[in-house]
Amino acid sequence: MSRTDRADRTVAAPPAAVYGALTDPRALESWLPPEGMRGHVDHWDLRPGGGFRMTLTYLDPTGSPGKTSDATDVVDIGFAALVPPERVVQRAVFTSDDPAYAGTMTMTWHLTPTPTGTKVTITAEDVPPGIDQPTHESGLASSLANLAAYVEARQTSHRQP
Repeated sequence: MSRTDRADRTVAAPPAAVYGALTDPRALESWLPPEGMRGHVDHWDLRPGGGFRMTLTYLDPTGSPGKTSDATDVVDIGFAALVPPERVVQRAVFTSDDPAYAGTMTMTWHLTPTPTGTKVTITAEDVPPGIDQPTHESGLASSLANLAAYVEARQTSHRQP
């Protein structure tokens, strides 16, 4: 049985600014890791059919064993679609010896203009069964909060004289 997890948040910035944060490796390192983790992009190829590898490291791995090692999650992300400034579709595969994390999870980032900015909806389909649903949804919400803080701070700094 496949599982779908979702989260959304409105970001006080136009879709192009949000799309830029979804397609910049240094930006992703800053905002994508949920609370309690840090991330590093190991390689980058921004095009449909391209992708990147991200290593996520738990700041305190106690009680939160990683998928790849006790302290890390390594995930290979393929870009299935890049539709500026509306949508990014990614296919994620975790590096793990545990079959509970096997398979390809599809993550779709939808960007919808609103009067106050952009509604960002993340939909994760075919979530591996080893990923706890409440923890995953909390992590998605944390990443969206980080994204909002990242993009909104840059919007504010660009408006300064």
